[in-house]
Amino acid sequence: MPSNNCTPRHDLHNKIGLLYTLLSVSAIAGASLSASVNSAWIWLHYLTKPTATALLVFWILLIRAPISMHYRNAIAFGLAFAVGGDFFLMLPQDYFLAGLFCFLLTHCAYIYALCCDSIYIPDIKNHYFSLKFIIIRTVFIIFAVFIIFVVIALLIVIGLWNNLPDSMKIPVAIYATILALMAGLAVNRAIIYPFKSPTLPAQHAANTAALGSIFFAISDSMLAYGRFYFETPLSPLLVLGTYYIAQWCFASSVRRSDQ
Repeated sequence: MPSNNCTPRHDLHNKIGLLYTLLSVSAIAGASLSASVNSAWIWLHYLTKPTATALLVFWILLIRAPISMHYRNAIAFGLAFAVGGDFFLMLPQDYFLAGLFCFLLTHCAYIYALCCDSIYIPDIKNHYFSLKFIIIRTVFIIFAVFIIFVVIALLIVIGLWNNLPDSMKIPVAIYATILALMAGLAVNRAIIYPFKSPTLPAQHAANTAALGSIFFAISDSMLAYGRFYFETPLSPLLVLGTYYIAQWCFASSVRRSDQ
């Protein structure tokens, strides 16, 4: 019986993945060349930056057997809001606040996705340790992960605070809080999944989403510092490179590893 990996649908997914990579590289190249060589190259960035993210929406809607339909639809909504964020942030006019709001909605959609397809304490099963010990350890890990991301968010906001315009201080603080919550939920979801059996396909997806949340936090931090503190010639590569990896991870987390 032929493997699912050889189906025409799987082949289409691979082709879309290659096209996404090409569009992502083109967006980064357009931004880098327009900043360092000739501003005329910005057309390449305008053309490919939101197109790459929009392609991911189409890609995940083709998945027939996602981790869950609620999870897939929430991630698709998040990516759709991200397309709007890409559009506002790349414009020559200052639409940073509009872009920030779009990505805030993206993170809210991801938070919903992570919550509606998550593992909770009552789901924990383990034959080698007492249930009480597992629950205590898990609760400790959950709080520790959230504290780590909250501290990171605080450090980032504190580092930027004096350089932020007064009108941006509250929006940036709110955004950093939501981003930290999203990343904490994603990492905790990946940590708790192994306690439920069987979990191999779903575990891989949870790990991928957690990795995406970390790359998203890195990308947004570099974007904020590049805009309000200092910018380097490598900013387009670092910010967009980590951003596109993050979005690819979230889109990939919709698929089960056995699909």
